[in-house]
Amino acid sequence: MWVPLLVLIFGLVTLVWSADRFLSGAASVAGHLGISKMLIGLTVVSLGTSAPEILVALTAAIEGNPLLAVGNAIGSNIANIGMVLGITAMIAPLPFSSGVLRKELPWLLGATFLTLWLLFDLQLTRIDGVILLTAMALIMYRLVKTQQTTTEGVTVSIEEELDELQALSTGKAVFWLIAGLIILLVSAEMLVWAATRIAEWLGVSELVIGLTVVAVGTSLPELAATVGAAIKGHSDIAIGNVVGSNILNILVVLSVPALVSEPFIDNVALWRDCGMMLALTLALGYNYVLFQQVQLS
Repeated sequence: MWVPLLVLIFGLVTLVWSADRFLSGAASVAGHLGISKMLIGLTVVSLGTSAPEILVALTAAIEGNPLLAVGNAIGSNIANIGMVLGITAMIAPLPFSSGVLRKELPWLLGATFLTLWLLFDLQLTRIDGVILLTAMALIMYRLVKTQQTTTEGVTVSIEEELDELQALSTGKAVFWLIAGLIILLVSAEMLVWAATRIAEWLGVSELVIGLTVVAVGTSLPELAATVGAAIKGHSDIAIGNVVGSNILNILVVLSVPALVSEPFIDNVALWRDCGMMLALTLALGYNYVLFQQVQLS
């Protein structure tokens, strides 16, 4: 039991560290290629921060543990709202950014309801995976179009987020892009192996391990980024990190097991776990409405 536990801890640490290096390398390479900061912020940074969940889901699905991937996606959304925003709010004031939530929160609510509708037959099919990825592509397209016509304030917030990443020379950027990806893959492999062994030892399903240990571990980058942004007074970045990450989790991460192995889920997972994800997402939207009413009064 000790070996899988140590491998799990080591895998989580290296997963988080390598994701940061991979993100810095990818953003720097994109910058050297002349890609605009706006596009880097909306695509490279967004996908980079969800790289741990995506690679863990891919590894789990390929190795025949798709429920671990499903649990990771759903559990990460629960952890992002319940844990990440909860801890951040206790550390620093977290006023709602009306600009971010007005544009991205409806997408999150729509993506959540779409996912629940696809899961209602208790299976994620390859068609479901294609639908999820198509929805993600449409959202990214709309966000890019919106950013091109929005105010300078949002562009400044994107630049501030990119400034948090380490600037690298072309050679170092390419090195860390490749090395970070390799270490990410190895870390995901270690994490999936350890989580599977622990699930077998505890006598629980891979879904439960994915919902708890793996989900919390892969949400650590969002916790660090959100707390840091909130302390610096960037509430739009702080809440935007969580909302954007949750959209990617259910549309991209959840599509991976669907495309690879078409897993079945049971009624308990649908009503208990997906229900909790929906409840927290609706609670986030409800708090936003209350905040708007307070601002107007």
